[in-house]
Amino acid sequence: MNQNKGAETAAVVGAYGGSRIWLYATWIGLAAGLMVYAQTFAFTDDEGFHLMAAQLIKAGKRPYLDFCFNQTPLNAYWNAFWMRLFGESWRTAHALAALETCAAVVLAGQFVLARLPERSWRLGGSMAATLMIGCTTNLVAFGPLAQAYGMCLFTTVCAFRLAVRAVERPRWWLAAAAGLFAGAGAASSLLTAPVAPLLLVWVWRSNRAGSRWIKAGSVALGAAVPFLPVFWLFVKSPWVVWFNLVEYHVVYRAAVNWPHPLAHDLEELTGWIVDPQSLLLGLLATFGVIYIRRRSGWSRERRAEFYLCGWLALAMAAEIASAHPTFARYFCLLAPFVGILAVPGLYAIGSRVLQPEKPLWPVLIVSVIMAGGLARNLWDRSTTTYNWADYEDIGRKLAGVTPPGKLMFAEEELYFLTQRRPSYGLEFQSSQRLDLPAERLAALHVTPESELRALLAAGTFWSAATCDEDMISDYDLDKIFQQEVKVHDCPVYWNPKPSSPSRK
Repeated sequence: MNQNKGAETAAVVGAYGGSRIWLYATWIGLAAGLMVYAQTFAFTDDEGFHLMAAQLIKAGKRPYLDFCFNQTPLNAYWNAFWMRLFGESWRTAHALAALETCAAVVLAGQFVLARLPERSWRLGGSMAATLMIGCTTNLVAFGPLAQAYGMCLFTTVCAFRLAVRAVERPRWWLAAAAGLFAGAGAASSLLTAPVAPLLLVWVWRSNRAGSRWIKAGSVALGAAVPFLPVFWLFVKSPWVVWFNLVEYHVVYRAAVNWPHPLAHDLEELTGWIVDPQSLLLGLLATFGVIYIRRRSGWSRERRAEFYLCGWLALAMAAEIASAHPTFARYFCLLAPFVGILAVPGLYAIGSRVLQPEKPLWPVLIVSVIMAGGLARNLWDRSTTTYNWADYEDIGRKLAGVTPPGKLMFAEEELYFLTQRRPSYGLEFQSSQRLDLPAERLAALHVTPESELRALLAAGTFWSAATCDEDMISDYDLDKIFQQEVKVHDCPVYWNPKPSSPSRK
């Protein structure tokens, strides 16, 4: 009898272990898909600013002190480091971000595999979490970019995983590592700023081994380390750093980019109502919280870990919703934590409607819905937006019509691709619309819009190029230059008209 029982146990373990191949294959497929997308269609017109900032840092420039930069700088320094090794290419930044995004999804899926109390659903739940998170359109579309989304996804999930382990063990270094990764996320984008203080409180409250005070202090110290460059820059020029990181976002961001953001923000914040992926994830996560709360078989410790996912998602959602203007893409940072919570919700529904010990059909159904939505949305994006290959064609033409030593006026993407430094004060295009005294703009290294118009009218710039229709009309580019050609429907201008008085 014992032999039969042992053989049965071995068979179950062998089947479970063998079926993990499908999970590993899913992780590998996700990594491959993200990498292919990152090297082909992944693009947003905001990331040129981030790539150009990394390019300037590589050239020895300092954010805030040498050029206007309204972000925390860690991701730009990270990209600059890899540019030193592999050259100034968007492909390197995209590859890194794709790996970071994939790692975040895998870490979330592995958490479900290790921590879901319903053992028969651990493998299926891990696969469901991987596909629900990894097929989220905003995560796929924006995670593999040169912006900080990939870095923030990876660091926040790492911080979460480390905090969960830190409360179980007496040593402080896991707590310090959790703080370090949480701080790295905030030092890359302030959209993840609530993560570190929330983990500090959670570690203090949930600690089960060692001193809670030492661990809480370790989280705080770890979170401060990634901000050391910011502290150093702040000592050099307190007001400039404060303006870029705080005052600009609180006072000026909406006025500069979106004078009437309320209608826009409402549209972005309610977009989930007509988005099947967001509705599905949100509903399953809600059912997951209800199930966890009512399920007697869950230990207090396991509940606390899954509840932490909910608190992290809510805290970041509140931070993102308070940004004016805000954008739906920002909410991709919530996907790993909402996806983890969605698995108990999927179990609660699937185990009652179908066979409770067989997660195949619930996982398959939700995966098809998420993958179908992703395919449809990515196809729509590929037919309606530009990509880096388009901008490379535009950049080649712009470089070809601009003689050495002549100035060009262009979007950040084209400055980056042509490896031409923008003129002084033009590194951050939106900053030209800042309504500040001249001495303040000079301290921020910003050329005011009135001066820029005068420079354009005087023929200071030999060439110009943009895919932004507003930029063309705002600066009357089609009236300043004699020659024009369109590349992918984007005009490239050169040779200022003779009427420009200072043309040389």
